Amino acid sequence: MKYFSTRGSDRVLSFEEVGRGAEHGLAPNGGLYIPETIPSLPSNWETEWANYSFTQLSQAILSLYISPGEISSDDLRKLIEKSYATFRHPEVTPTKRIVRPGEEEELFVLELWHGPTFAFKDVALQFLGNLFEFFLKRKNEALGEGVKEEEKHKLTVVGATSGDTGSAAIYGLRGKENVSIFILYPLGRVSPIQEAQMTTVPDANVHTVAVKGTFDDCQDIVKALFSDHEFNAHHKLGAVNSINWARILAQIVYYFSAYFSVKRQLSSSSNPSLQFVVPTGNFGDVLAGYYAKRMGLPMAHLGIGTNENDILARFWKSGRYEKVASNVIVEDGSEDAVGATAPVGGSTDGSQAGPGVKATLSPAMDILVSSNFERLLWYLAYESEGAAEGEEARRVAACATVDGWMSKVKSDGRVVLPTSVLEVARRDFVAERISDEQTLETIKKYFASKSSP
Repeated sequence: MKYFSTRGSDRVLSFEEVGRGAEHGLAPNGGLYIPETIPSLPSNWETEWANYSFTQLSQAILSLYISPGEISSDDLRKLIEKSYATFRHPEVTPTKRIVRPGEEEELFVLELWHGPTFAFKDVALQFLGNLFEFFLKRKNEALGEGVKEEEKHKLTVVGATSGDTGSAAIYGLRGKENVSIFILYPLGRVSPIQEAQMTTVPDANVHTVAVKGTFDDCQDIVKALFSDHEFNAHHKLGAVNSINWARILAQIVYYFSAYFSVKRQLSSSSNPSLQFVVPTGNFGDVLAGYYAKRMGLPMAHLGIGTNENDILARFWKSGRYEKVASNVIVEDGSEDAVGATAPVGGSTDGSQAGPGVKATLSPAMDILVSSNFERLLWYLAYESEGAAEGEEARRVAACATVDGWMSKVKSDGRVVLPTSVLEVARRDFVAERISDEQTLETIKKYFASKSSP
């Protein structure tokens, strides 16, 4: 399996190159790497994988994207087992049924908080840390015995966090040989416990930097570093933010795990009709669900839940991908203030306070631009190109389209996608914006309920 940039290039990379993130957190042209093809599931996957453990399921799925010529089956198994041995639950990501008397629709919670830092990102970052160390060890062993310390291959991981990425990345990389990690976070915009997790780790290879600004300011610094080829080459940068493909790949697994778990709990021989609803900031988690669906996992629409930083909810309503909400013309011809002056799902102020990021009770989702959304845009562009001129021409055209769209976002702060593209996006996703008040009401409702096991 090879990987290419969403914005086009003749250069394709191996999994190791995109997985370790060194030099390739972003493509040189600013794009993100995606696989040349999305693999289909084996014909017997549903029976063969039904009783797999989480680690066995991980190996089965990751093997579809990672050639044994890059990582042998035995080495991949060891990496996966080491990564998830740190989790507190034997199922790693268990799915729990919520009993609701009188409700016909079944509700389940996919518990992604059993890792070292209680963040869902532990699932990907425990694996990623071990992956980095594995690649570096292999490269240094190839140098032979007696190699000097300064001649060894090393990696400097740089990341930005709006909350849980930083602590999860630090715990994934702490103590790893020949790896240093620098995490930038917005001062005063992460929770106290997450700040404490990041700033109290004593390992010598861990460094945290508080930035006066927003998450997007931190992300801009990281992107600028990766785009500086001279700096990148000298310091051997690696990426841990969700733009790293290996993180997306690791997260695909728990969609399959949840499917099998729900099926067992329903005690039905038929396939359950699942809808995954995913709190979404940088679009990485729900994008993993999209890949699972494209691979063949049965599911209904993927539900995107945003907080009041609702660029994604506004896109699925209007077809505009824009940093700051603007008035749009809706289907009946009237003006609709999408997010600009309309009430935010019961909020008291009824608007976003200014053109920047709004601080909410879910700071890990306080993101103005969702970086991973560009990966989905590529697939939307690809479908809209049709198949008239052949596969390669269609791919090149899709890359050119995405490059144009993202250039518009950079120069104008927005891009309006064609209606045909929006219709394709609505085929697989729905999106809603949730206020802080709704968040608190929901937490209170389920915390006070005694109906769940």
